[in-house]
Amino acid sequence: MLPKVFIDGRTGTTGLRIYEWMAGREDVEVLTIPRELRRNPEDRLERILESDVTVLCLPDDAAKAVAEWVDGSNTRLIDASTAHRVDEDWVYGLPEMAQGQREKIADAQFVSNPGCYPSGFVLLTRPLVEADLLAEDAPISINALSGYSGGGTSLIEKWEDPEVGLGGLPYEAPYALDQRHKHIPEMMKYSGINVEPQFVPAVGPFRCGMRVQVPLHASMLRSGTTGGAIWQALCDRYEDEDFVDLVNWADSKVDERSFDAQVCNDSNRIQLHVVPHASGHVLLVALLDNLGKGASGAAIQNLNLMLGFAENAGLPG
Repeated sequence: MLPKVFIDGRTGTTGLRIYEWMAGREDVEVLTIPRELRRNPEDRLERILESDVTVLCLPDDAAKAVAEWVDGSNTRLIDASTAHRVDEDWVYGLPEMAQGQREKIADAQFVSNPGCYPSGFVLLTRPLVEADLLAEDAPISINALSGYSGGGTSLIEKWEDPEVGLGGLPYEAPYALDQRHKHIPEMMKYSGINVEPQFVPAVGPFRCGMRVQVPLHASMLRSGTTGGAIWQALCDRYEDEDFVDLVNWADSKVDERSFDAQVCNDSNRIQLHVVPHASGHVLLVALLDNLGKGASGAAIQNLNLMLGFAENAGLPG
């Protein structure tokens, strides 16, 4: 009997991408629910309890409610919302984060899918903190750019509305600069830093794609730390990871096309770049699809681990 998977909230941006990438698979049965019943709690609960794994693509409060519904059942959950990302009772669904993390995901009943921005930030910085190259109390800043799909349906509608006129914007637009972003606790917990970073997100005039830049001033690095040492720490951690591509700019020149935020679109890949500077500063850059490795692709990767499939099953690129 094939394992059963239900996507609760499949009409949203994350859920729709998961459903599209899962559609051709013959190793799972994807449960569906008629459109007119998708907001009916009883019908949703029936599908959730029937499934082996349910992927939650819901607002935070709705995801918390489902977690209460399945309490005491055998149904396993992957939550793509922010509701449980720092919850000690949930396993953080970033397999590449640390040794043993994929085993924890494989055995877990409850897995919290990582956020798009934190995926890039954590993979860039955690190995440096653990190698004692970057201090836990370093005053880090993060400059990030996302496609407008990262803001969900409301932001998509705003950017694609011809009357608003943002589609032809020739520059990136600031995003939520006056708010304490919901990703901050997640970034701190899983990177290992203990000082809140300055997070400066922006939205670009494109649907999907993401660039996360972490400039490290030489004074923030442990004495004697070079770009080469940072590169080696990342290489030691990720050299055998299928979805992580490492790029070292020590012997190359950065040009206008070096950090295309859309280069990993339609895949579950993430590129990590190390750009050393003659002054001792180092720029770290992560490139990913905010709906790929940043959301839907990560959910499928976690699903594969939980069901005992090859980790890349059903994932393009």
